[in-house]
Amino acid sequence: MKPKELNLVRLTWPIFLELFLFMLMGSVDTFMISSVSDDAVAGVGAANQIIAMAILVLSVIGNGAAMVVSQYLGSKKPKEAAQVIGNAITLNLAVGLILSTFLLFFGGNLLQLLHVPGDILVYSKSYIHIVGSFIFFQALINALAATIRTHGFTKQTMVVSMLMNVIHVIGNYILIFGHFGFPALGVQGAAISTITSRFICLILFFLLMYRIMEVKVVWQYYIKLTKKYVMQILKIGIPSAFESIIYQTCQLVFTMYITYLGAEAMATRQYALNISSYIFLFSVAVSMGTSIMVGRLVGAGRPQEAYTRVFKSVKWALLATVIIDAIVITFRVPLLGLFTNNQSIILMGAHVILLSFLLETGRTCNLVIINSLRASGDAKFPVYMGLLSMVCMSLPLGYLLVFKLHLGLAGVWLATATDEWVRAVIMYFRWRSRAWEKHALVRYDPAEEKSGSAPVTG
Repeated sequence: MKPKELNLVRLTWPIFLELFLFMLMGSVDTFMISSVSDDAVAGVGAANQIIAMAILVLSVIGNGAAMVVSQYLGSKKPKEAAQVIGNAITLNLAVGLILSTFLLFFGGNLLQLLHVPGDILVYSKSYIHIVGSFIFFQALINALAATIRTHGFTKQTMVVSMLMNVIHVIGNYILIFGHFGFPALGVQGAAISTITSRFICLILFFLLMYRIMEVKVVWQYYIKLTKKYVMQILKIGIPSAFESIIYQTCQLVFTMYITYLGAEAMATRQYALNISSYIFLFSVAVSMGTSIMVGRLVGAGRPQEAYTRVFKSVKWALLATVIIDAIVITFRVPLLGLFTNNQSIILMGAHVILLSFLLETGRTCNLVIINSLRASGDAKFPVYMGLLSMVCMSLPLGYLLVFKLHLGLAGVWLATATDEWVRAVIMYFRWRSRAWEKHALVRYDPAEEKSGSAPVTG
């Protein structure tokens, strides 16, 4: 198949629905685990912070490859795109196996470094040892899904992801509570259900990739690593992942701050994050769709269209964020009540969700513009700004607000919101400067055209 014609609405709605279902299943997951205890929810949340870090390390290859593939498709070089994909899958598998081994043997030590207390630590260790050991499943899934989306087949990734989530929920029902003759395994059951659903999804994505690609990934592309393609992947992937790792590291430090506030604060944060994730969902979908278009446009030598596309996307994403945020704020108390009947947790969560208006509007601008900068090849600039804003500003500010001004959990939200807005302003001017135009990895040359690539439309 040839890559599909790209249109933002056509790209975005399946991504949005896929992400929505993924978030919904995450909420159902949290709801099911909360039947064990609030400590179990806090434990799984702490473990997932470390697991998310591991996935970000692996995204060096997956995200980098998706951006490079996008530019090759834009420049009408599908064979080179297939070679990049083959190299990326091999690299991702190798690094994934190393990280899985590390989490199996040292995941518990990392949780202790975060000062995760008592019963919460027991739940965290149980979860991270199972899910962490198979973290390479999710890494490969992310890489394959990104590749398929880059070809324009977002509906197909949505269907496969939806199936994975359904399998996960059914597995949770059986293994957490002990139905159909299975033992009630609690948190361990949720972990087993997670890795089982991911494995099935991984197989389906491989089959889908071979079905949709114009030039197939042959065995040689897996076993023969080409320096040119590996360097292109790493040029985008390392800065992209490093910027995300900086963010997650800061979130881990904030988690450590919160451990000193007690188990209720840890559980509250997990519930509030779960609810807040729905606010920026549309922005994530728009940012992913926009980055695919920007990569194609840059590869095709059409930077002016890429420039205007990003600003249009930011406006639509901000409008949606404000509307969704207003709805969540209005119903924040009953939403929190779905997860717990602890009034202290509900009250604390209601306060921090109020602050989401400040946080999520800034985050929306960052999501769209930073992903577009990466797609254009300008991946290093967001890293430098992230180091300055997140590490040098938000962490000290968070410490001041939490411990010196005694704002508790709200201090973490305010520090994060300040960081998002500082970077949002900087990224706006970076895109407006058009300095990103000189970072393109691939240029379209009509003389080298091998097959028709799909046009890109607004």
